[in-house]
Amino acid sequence: MMRNSYRHTAPQDQADGLRRLFAASRVRFIPVLSNPHVVNGGALLEGLCAAFAELGLHTLVVDAGELSPQPAELAAVDLAACVERLSDQVSYLAARGLPLRHINAHGSAAQFLEAVTDAAPFADVVILHASAAELARMVAQRELRPVLLADTDSQSVTHAYAGMKWLTQRAGLMVYSLLLACPPQLRLADRIAQQISSCADGFLGAVLRDWACLDPRQPASAPMAPELRHLARELLMAAPPGALLESAADTLPLRPMLRGARAAMAAV
Repeated sequence: MMRNSYRHTAPQDQADGLRRLFAASRVRFIPVLSNPHVVNGGALLEGLCAAFAELGLHTLVVDAGELSPQPAELAAVDLAACVERLSDQVSYLAARGLPLRHINAHGSAAQFLEAVTDAAPFADVVILHASAAELARMVAQRELRPVLLADTDSQSVTHAYAGMKWLTQRAGLMVYSLLLACPPQLRLADRIAQQISSCADGFLGAVLRDWACLDPRQPASAPMAPELRHLARELLMAAPPGALLESAADTLPLRPMLRGARAAMAAV
């Protein structure tokens, strides 16, 4: 295998460079705030992947949440070998703790995104599933729309709001989407979305742009909810291709919270 890798070195290097350039120019990053209090969080990620697949896009799920699997030991030297193909349109990377391995002097892990695109140049969409702290290190001060995950349990709603608060404070991200794990016809779902939207606007100056429900109990063959399809399209429109890679090596430090804003947050 090592001997074969040295054959026709120049053409392969040139082709590899072109592939990386093309991948960087078209890939879209979707930050998804992990929520350990959501029982069916995996089903929500699958729903997003299905919505992107409807559009003919291949999605890589970078799973770096608090309860996500540990990455393989090989990830330190060959990240591409750790990317698992789940289907023709979905791939998966167990990545808990991996962003921290790419921290620069400013406390940013934006260079991890370059490593991900190099490892999966075939991906059109990269879902970054991680905690608020990890997402802030990767996507601080970027024009992106994070997705909050929640269900009808009050702890999950509190965690989703706390994550939004952290990202507005530390990453300057002010517009959000919400994906709820519950039947779409449940009246409580509307109240939860309205509650998060009201608190975001009143206390954080943030906006909950849209939201959708996904019933984890529905079979995979069930028709996709129009709200989920719409949410997926809106997320793609809010994530310019390649935007996160333009200056990943020169990312600014995370912004500290202003004193007045800190007092306002403490009152929430």
